[in-house]
Amino acid sequence: MAKKYGNESITALKGADRVRKRPGVIFGSDGLEGCEHSVFEIVSNSIDEAKEGYGKVIEITRYPDLSIEVRDFGRGIPLDWNVKEEKYNWELVFCELYAGGKYDKGESESYLYSLGLNGLGLCATQYSSEYMDVTVCRDGYEHKLYFEKGENVGGLYKEEKRYRSTGTTIKWRPDLDVFTDINIPVEFFRESLKRQAVVNAGLTFKLNYQMQGGEAIKEEYRYENGIVDYINELCPENERRLSTTAFYEGEATGRDRADMKDYKVKMSAAFAFSNDVQRIEYYHNSSYLEYGGAPDKAARSAFVSAIDAYIKQNNKYTKNESKITFNDISDSLILVTNCFSTVVSYENQTKKSITNKFIQEAMTDFLRKNIEIYFIENRPEAEKIANQVLLNKRSRETAERTRTNLKKKLMGSIDVTNRVDKFVDCRTKDISKRELYIVEGDSALGACKLGRDANFQAIMPVRGKILNCLKADFEKIFKSEIITNLIKV
Repeated sequence: MAKKYGNESITALKGADRVRKRPGVIFGSDGLEGCEHSVFEIVSNSIDEAKEGYGKVIEITRYPDLSIEVRDFGRGIPLDWNVKEEKYNWELVFCELYAGGKYDKGESESYLYSLGLNGLGLCATQYSSEYMDVTVCRDGYEHKLYFEKGENVGGLYKEEKRYRSTGTTIKWRPDLDVFTDINIPVEFFRESLKRQAVVNAGLTFKLNYQMQGGEAIKEEYRYENGIVDYINELCPENERRLSTTAFYEGEATGRDRADMKDYKVKMSAAFAFSNDVQRIEYYHNSSYLEYGGAPDKAARSAFVSAIDAYIKQNNKYTKNESKITFNDISDSLILVTNCFSTVVSYENQTKKSITNKFIQEAMTDFLRKNIEIYFIENRPEAEKIANQVLLNKRSRETAERTRTNLKKKLMGSIDVTNRVDKFVDCRTKDISKRELYIVEGDSALGACKLGRDANFQAIMPVRGKILNCLKADFEKIFKSEIITNLIKV
């Protein structure tokens, strides 16, 4: 019997259930990846505060019971009464989705280039936790809050107290009723904190990862010169380097659509060319853009345009040769971009791709102009880069031709017009019964033809030793007609 579907069937999720019952909507997953993203939401708030100039150290601790603590030395989250909203700020920040202090970008000078955007992360992480302990030191008071499974217990505790520094400490345990796995590996912390140290020059991240056996991993991440130090770490200067590390900065103001307001974009990029290391990473407002979006489209367009122009100007293309592609460049490229904007359109809350049209246009122009300047000022390196890109391109085209020709050769059907020489087929078309006898030479072929069962036994003669495939490359192997005939059969 079908269930009744009427007016009473429509319900709305309220309070913590908006996250607890649908964590994938906010965090992208209800598994380990979603749990990891919830941690980054808390860390990103501390990063935003540090970027405003308040606190240069962020401490992250993972405890043996799988709980996590993030401590910063910023100004501390405002938690007291909000006259405009007629609520306590702690209720807004920890218990209201779409509430925060980062909505007026471009209209005020606070949090101009913040990771936080939607006012979702802190509240959603609180809702998805088994418990959350909050301590805030500001305005001469120590403020404390405690939550269990998305609900506040006991309200705001406030005590006048002397402390060494202002700041916020949040300790929580992700809830197994929300996430299928909360045992976040140390690799996640290492990778994400290192990335943040790279794009926030001079900011220190301290990791204390305590394991259930009692051991602890203590590490610190800091890059004084940001993305330049990172590229030099990835690829130290050596004879396989095609260039030194280039670094450029720029700013632009524009809009995504004619009827929208202008916003600011700060751009920086560092790149080098090498035959040892290939790496491309894009960051925006400190968020690592795994899928790129606008910066990736900008880099592809700018590098191809600038290097193609140089190759044409110096007559390096052969007659009728096709244009280079970004794949030919990326085979030898290390590129890290680190940009900030007062307005940003992320693809979704996980912030792995951005879609702003103006950012793409501004970055394309910024990268292309600076690559052209670099080539003019560094002629010997430009020559090496252009020659290597052309070598990458021609190697790729040779490999593609070999692959295409081999595919045509192997995919050809065995018929009267396209036979394998001296192959003797059998009658049955049932693949499970067919057998192939490979014999040496024509004399063996004649004897075996007389002794076989022609219903299911086929024969193919080969002559002597063909080729030692263990010592030959693929191109030589597949030029052997006997080998390709064997594969075809």
